[in-house]
Amino acid sequence: MATEPILAALEVSAVHGRRMASSNVLFDYWALTKPEINFLIAMTAAAGYWVGSRAALPHFPWMPFLHTLFGTVLVASGAATLNQLIELRYDAQMRRTARRPLVSGRIAPSHALWFGVLLSIFGVVYLAISTNALASLLAALTLLSYLFLYTPLKRITPLCTLVGAIPGAAPPLIGWAAARGRLDPTAWVLFAIVFLWQLPHFMSIAWMYREDYARAGYLVLPASELKDRFVAWQCLLPALGLFVVAIVPALRGQSGMVYFAGALVLGGVFLYYSARFALQRSVASARQLLLASILYLPVLFAVLALDKK
Repeated sequence: MATEPILAALEVSAVHGRRMASSNVLFDYWALTKPEINFLIAMTAAAGYWVGSRAALPHFPWMPFLHTLFGTVLVASGAATLNQLIELRYDAQMRRTARRPLVSGRIAPSHALWFGVLLSIFGVVYLAISTNALASLLAALTLLSYLFLYTPLKRITPLCTLVGAIPGAAPPLIGWAAARGRLDPTAWVLFAIVFLWQLPHFMSIAWMYREDYARAGYLVLPASELKDRFVAWQCLLPALGLFVVAIVPALRGQSGMVYFAGALVLGGVFLYYSARFALQRSVASARQLLLASILYLPVLFAVLALDKK
């Protein structure tokens, strides 16, 4: 029949449309987990496991290592989803978050709730089964403190960044606990590195989007004339502390001269951009600091992993 090619074309178009819709839904759920943040979380958890593990190549326990990363990312994905659900009406007031799947209505809040809860619970249970109770407990505490301490404090006090940096620095502890079943001093050194790194990193973001945050009622920066001083100290002191703390693994004999030299160079560059932003407080200097921070942590931990003793 003459209409058959037309009908066939319409059927193919409909199937293609359904596939596209399914693909878009999957992409929206993927975006809901904040994969760009999960990359850093997985990387710092991997560093904790790698440095904490006594095994060396070729006998490194790859499967427990991968189990640790998978469970940690599941919990982090659940936390990211539930965080966006809690902050839904505030995200709608910010330009940089207005296109998120929940805000735009592409994912229903009830679906996001179940998605976030299931990811969180499955991740915590998965870590308990595949690694140990300590790693699972740390993941659970990280999840709860992120959702019920840091998230509400963002609307109460600028000191929320200090509180939020605690769960943000927990992944190396989870990795270390999964590898050894306990937390040793070096695990806390890795925790301190990530904790201190977060403060200049977030200050650069807070400054670039300060009008957006203010519009939504987030108090990530003081509203008074203390704002400039607050930003300066939140950048300079942590960057100085990071410069010192980052060389501790080398001083403790847990890494070699390659890491020591790398930590000095990376720390010096990070300190330079932190000081530059603290003095200038411009969008351009904030953007440069943000880029420096994004490069700093993966490179530092990669060098530490490669030069581990």
